[in-house]
Amino acid sequence: MALLLGCQNQGNVAVANDYVSVSGLLTSQDTLVKYEDLGLKKLSDYGFFKQPISQLIPASEQVVPYTLNSPLFTDYATKSRFISFPEGSTAAYVSDEKVLDFPEGTVIIKNFYYTNADLKNNDTDVILETRLLLKKDGEWIALPYVWNEEQTEAYLYILGKDIDLVLEANDERVEPLNFSYSVPNINMCKNCHVKNQKLVPLGPTPRQLNRENQFISVSQNQLAFLSDNHFLVDLPPLSVVAKLPDYKDESEPLDGRARAYLDVNCAHCHQDGGSAKTSGLHLAYEESDLYRLGVNKPPVAAGKGSGYLAFDIVSGKPEASILLYRMKHLEPDIVMPEIGKNLVDTEGVALIESWIKSL
Repeated sequence: MALLLGCQNQGNVAVANDYVSVSGLLTSQDTLVKYEDLGLKKLSDYGFFKQPISQLIPASEQVVPYTLNSPLFTDYATKSRFISFPEGSTAAYVSDEKVLDFPEGTVIIKNFYYTNADLKNNDTDVILETRLLLKKDGEWIALPYVWNEEQTEAYLYILGKDIDLVLEANDERVEPLNFSYSVPNINMCKNCHVKNQKLVPLGPTPRQLNRENQFISVSQNQLAFLSDNHFLVDLPPLSVVAKLPDYKDESEPLDGRARAYLDVNCAHCHQDGGSAKTSGLHLAYEESDLYRLGVNKPPVAAGKGSGYLAFDIVSGKPEASILLYRMKHLEPDIVMPEIGKNLVDTEGVALIESWIKSL
C-alpha cells in the first residue's frame, strides 16, 4: 500500500513517521460517466443538502436525519443517515422488526466518513462515499456515489473503488491502522440487500429507530418525530414498540447485545429469504431455535472456510465455533461478512466470544 512514505523502527514495531491519511478519492484523472438510465451524475443534483454539501445539512424539512440503535460495522467508518420523503407523503408502520413501508419516491441516504480525529493532519471529517436507495415504480434501486478529494461533490461511480486509509492511534488502537476501504460496485449491493429475490432496505425498522435523536430544533424519539411531523402513520404507542439493544452498551445484558450484533451484521443474509438462507444458519434477533442459531449445527460446507471445525457454534467453546473463526479472518474464502469488511471488528469479536462462552 502506497500510503506509508517512511518508517522508523521502535523496538519490534514499525512506526510510520510520514504518511498520507487518505488516498484514492476521485480526482480530475478519473473518468466520470453519466448513467442517465440509473441516476443523476452528481449527488448535489438531487438537492438533498445545502451547499457546501459536505456539511450534510438538509436543504428542506423533507430530508430527515436518523440513526440506529445498533449499526452495521463498516471498518470503523462513521455514518450519517437521512431519509428524503417526497412532499406530502408518509411511510407506514408494519411491525417492529420490518422496515417501514416507504412511499414511492423515497430516498434513503447513507454517508460513510472518517472523523478528523481518525486522520492525520485533517481539520475536518472526510466523506468517502454516499449510498442511495431509491424507491421507483415500487422497486428499490441502489446507487453508490464516491466523493472527490476536494470534498465538494460526490459522483455516481458504479464500478467500485478502493480507498487507502491510515487511521490514527487512539484508546483502542496502539498504533496507526493501514488498510484499503472498499466502496462496493453497484452489483455487490444485492449481496446484502436482497430478500426473497427483491432489493430491500435494511436499517430503518421501528426497533432500530426507537431512540432519541437531535433534530434541528428538538431532541425527540425518532418514531415520535416522524409521526408528529406526518411522515409516519399506523404507529402503535411507543410503550409497546420493541427496541433493539445497542451492542456497544455494556450496561445491556450480554445475550441481547450479542444477538443485536449478529442481527445487524449477519442476519441480512442469514435469515429466511436472505442470500445465505441455504446455509441453515439463521441469525435474526427474534430467532429462538438454538439449532437454527448454529448451536451444535454442522456447516453445510466444510473445509478451509470453516477452519475444519465441526459446528457453527459450540456452547462454551468459542475456539471451536465456526462463526467466530470466520469473524476473525479476512481471507476471501473465509471472511464473514463476505463484502464490506477489510478489517476485523475486534470489539465485535470479543463480544461474540464472550457470548459463546456464556452459552
